[in-house]
Amino acid sequence: MCYNNNKSFFPYEQAFSLYKDGKSENFQLVEVRFMLVSAAEMLKKAKAGHYAVGQFNINNLEWTKAALLTAEECKSPIILGVSEGAGKYMTGFKTVADMTKAMIEELNITVPVALHLDHGTYDGCYKCIKAGFSSIMFDGSHYPIEENVEKTKELAGVCKGLGLSLEAEVGSIGGEEDGVVGMGECADPQECKMIADLGVDMLAAGIGNIHGKYPENWAGLRFDVLDDIQKLTGEMPLVLHGGTGIPADMIKKAIDLGVSKINVNTECQLTFAAATREYIEAGKDNQGKGYDPRKLLKPGFDAICATIKEKMELFGSVGKAFE
Repeated sequence: MCYNNNKSFFPYEQAFSLYKDGKSENFQLVEVRFMLVSAAEMLKKAKAGHYAVGQFNINNLEWTKAALLTAEECKSPIILGVSEGAGKYMTGFKTVADMTKAMIEELNITVPVALHLDHGTYDGCYKCIKAGFSSIMFDGSHYPIEENVEKTKELAGVCKGLGLSLEAEVGSIGGEEDGVVGMGECADPQECKMIADLGVDMLAAGIGNIHGKYPENWAGLRFDVLDDIQKLTGEMPLVLHGGTGIPADMIKKAIDLGVSKINVNTECQLTFAAATREYIEAGKDNQGKGYDPRKLLKPGFDAICATIKEKMELFGSVGKAFE
């Protein structure tokens, strides 16, 4: 912790500049700007404003840079999602947190940014808290409801004490993401209320949505279940996982029914892969220094930016960063 001559404390996570007037005990605060923020406030504003904030999962430096720059361009709040698999791939949660904070500073990002553990295990949640994440998701949907309640309540108390936001899940989301497999059952609205009342900041509830690509015979979102959940949970921001491939009209209706956070991962991966494949198949990697990773990855980077911008426009979060 650091403080000025008025003994006002500032968390070490914040970036700040101090002016020293020649006396070691007399510092003056010149500038303070955030690094990472809890997702709680941005989602409360989204719920009240009838729009949604996108969670865009990051997988490496390019993904993180693309998400941050696009959010800044669109003046949109953003949540950077990190699965436990992605965290391991990037050598650990501390690496991810430090990289993200450094990028925010170096790129002069001014919009609110939350760094969020996606589908966290009980142990993974504590690892991310220690690493410096500003938001976590505890996925206790595979536990009996009593154990889910017990663990969620414990984590809610820890997060509240540290100023972090917590997402909980009821009813597993279908499909597979980084080894996390869900059967795709719809959540019980009464169980949703039970978890919401524990002090969490957002609630993910299965309503027929799945991770990954949606099959052609997908029945669509269960808006009747979503409506029942919304009526019981009140002002609680609801989360829609598996945002890739859901038609725009369904997205908008879900937002009208209380969804304030929408997760996107697969679509960014698909557009990145397609753009990179096109670059290589066109032989551009063999032209001059087209094999340079900075050139080779550029089309995929641009594709991620375009996808995130398109989603922010659909979710209605463009221009909402400072409202």
